[in-house]
Amino acid sequence: MKKKILAVLLGGCMAAGLLAGCGGGNDAASSGEGTDAAAEDSSSGGGDYHFEVVVKSFQSTYWQAAITGIDAAADELGVDINTTGPNAESDIADQVNMLNNAISQAPDGIALAANDQSAVLPSLQDALDAGIPVVCFDTGVPDAPEGSVIATIATDNESAGAVAAENMYPVIKDAIANASGQVRIGEVNQDATSANISGRGMGFINKMKELIEADGKTVAVIGNQYYVDQVENNGDEGSADVIIEVAVPAQTTVELSATEASNIMNKEDTIAIFGSNQVTAEGVLTANQNLSVLAATPDEGIVGVGFDAGATLKAAVADGTLIGAVTQAPVDQGNLAIHALYDYCEGKEVSDIATDSYWYDAETMNDEEIAPNLYD
Repeated sequence: MKKKILAVLLGGCMAAGLLAGCGGGNDAASSGEGTDAAAEDSSSGGGDYHFEVVVKSFQSTYWQAAITGIDAAADELGVDINTTGPNAESDIADQVNMLNNAISQAPDGIALAANDQSAVLPSLQDALDAGIPVVCFDTGVPDAPEGSVIATIATDNESAGAVAAENMYPVIKDAIANASGQVRIGEVNQDATSANISGRGMGFINKMKELIEADGKTVAVIGNQYYVDQVENNGDEGSADVIIEVAVPAQTTVELSATEASNIMNKEDTIAIFGSNQVTAEGVLTANQNLSVLAATPDEGIVGVGFDAGATLKAAVADGTLIGAVTQAPVDQGNLAIHALYDYCEGKEVSDIATDSYWYDAETMNDEEIAPNLYD
């Protein structure tokens, strides 16, 4: 069943009206020089405004899809765009350096997808002091200095994570109800630092716990301490009917995500697993290449659910290796971030924008409302 979520946006990046002009960057250079040598950059357009964009990573096709939307907005609006990003989303220091370099270019605005919501706080203060408006996209920065972020464009990740749980639970419900002993559900999250991933991970945990407890079973959440600490009324690991085990790789790579997924999938009591973004979902699939345990039902093996899209995930959903996944709208997020900066510089009021997310499976992935969001 297809489900569409209208996001309620993250709290810390508040909408702003017309406070000040854009940063003085009409003559700013559009170069990635001065950032980490491994970073990539992409420039397009050429108009009255120059915007710097800092994405989370050039590693995954999710961010290439977002850049497609950014470039389309640049062409449409006739603005100059320079896009940078680290090799991996775990390269937090590299991204902060790129953000600082972007500020030093004195652009008319910055679009930021922050890998770590705390690490960017001093830089956001610097941007505010320099009069440079910042739009957050994909993830918010809840504790951003007041006035530093003029709008946030993002999915309600807690709701999106909950949709993954809501669609997984009917498939595993009977296995939980009829189990003679403890059963286990795995969750692999790319990190415990970015607001979108942690929100998505907790959305899945909280909804799954709610659904299981509503059917009279007890739940204990174990594993990564960041997630465990956020669980209310956590059960006892020794006596719980269901264990939700949460793992976070040391770095955001498919290989390390596969290692964490394998550790969970190798346990005899595991009946299901969720990968909370493209990289971790691909890690689950990589682990399965050796284990061959993913299946459509718990009677046959381990039920898998992913998040985001990409050619690998799409193929796995299409052939039933994963029962489904939740996708966001990265093209729209990138495009809308540039439009928000442009509108602000044109003296228009801007505000937070909710983008959609969708559950898709083999039957629904070609629906006209869903298919455009399933990037390769």
